[in-house]
Amino acid sequence: MRLTEMIHTAVRAARRAALPAVVLAAAASALAPVPARAAPACATTTAPPPVEVARIPDWVESIAVDRRGRMFATAYFTGRVYRIDAPGTAPVALTGDIGANGGIVVRADGSLLVGTGNDLAHSLTGDLLPLSELLRIDPESGESTTYASGLGGIDGVALAPDGTVYTTTLGGRNIGRVTPDGRVDPAWARVRQPNGVAVSPDGSEVYVIQTSIAPGLYRIPVADPAHPVRWISAGPSDVLALPDGLTLDGRGRPLISTHAAGQIWRAEGAGLCSVASGLPLSTQITYGHGDRGFSAGRLYRAGVDGGIYEVPAGAEAPTAVPGAP
Repeated sequence: MRLTEMIHTAVRAARRAALPAVVLAAAASALAPVPARAAPACATTTAPPPVEVARIPDWVESIAVDRRGRMFATAYFTGRVYRIDAPGTAPVALTGDIGANGGIVVRADGSLLVGTGNDLAHSLTGDLLPLSELLRIDPESGESTTYASGLGGIDGVALAPDGTVYTTTLGGRNIGRVTPDGRVDPAWARVRQPNGVAVSPDGSEVYVIQTSIAPGLYRIPVADPAHPVRWISAGPSDVLALPDGLTLDGRGRPLISTHAAGQIWRAEGAGLCSVASGLPLSTQITYGHGDRGFSAGRLYRAGVDGGIYEVPAGAEAPTAVPGAP
């Protein structure tokens, strides 16, 4: 689908549903003269272009892969969770509309956690009225139960090695936290316009993307959440790039998907470089796991167009990817 067609689709959909702030900004910024290569290319060897490996009939908000190499995706407009058993296979709607329009992660026991309330109303009021839930979903039956409640409208979801969960609310400032014993803190830390979120391999820091106003990447010390550190600031030409999803590569380096720039960025030192380009309105990226299906070492991208692409330029040796459920 061409960029202009995707934008028109998003605008038409806005008449039918409340959209998060980043969506409206993405549509506007995608029409603005954003440089095609806002961030410089990373020093990598030449790789084949991204290839579509699956497609969901909806806006794909987030994706995650379990140890069996199966991909799970949240659908923004229909609030469903889909399962895709392998590249090239038909997606299966694992649930009906359960409001699962936010981030998704896979727990150590194989169950899924998905965020709800990722819409304009919950995003704007989430800091004051944290009413959204994390749902726990059985990856086989699709049965869902409430895992935690009392969080702001949930956009990003990240899982720490010890089972602690962190959430973001794009229209606000609060970073939520849910401990393994069920304690919920909807305002554990604060970053303006927080979106993508990930946890360092040792669990000592939480990484958060600030999408707009002054796009950048923050590090939040788990031992001192009141003092987030602005790690990397996007350059002047990246101010309209709208960074969104966040994952880590096998060396613990953050990779960031962007809406308007159409790039996948990687944090290197104190700067950003582009791993891949030509993927407009990307929402989330993740690495595969296991030795089959969406396998370890392979990087995948999801987006507003419903397409899920393998990105060969981001591939790693399977042994380099951290073990994850």
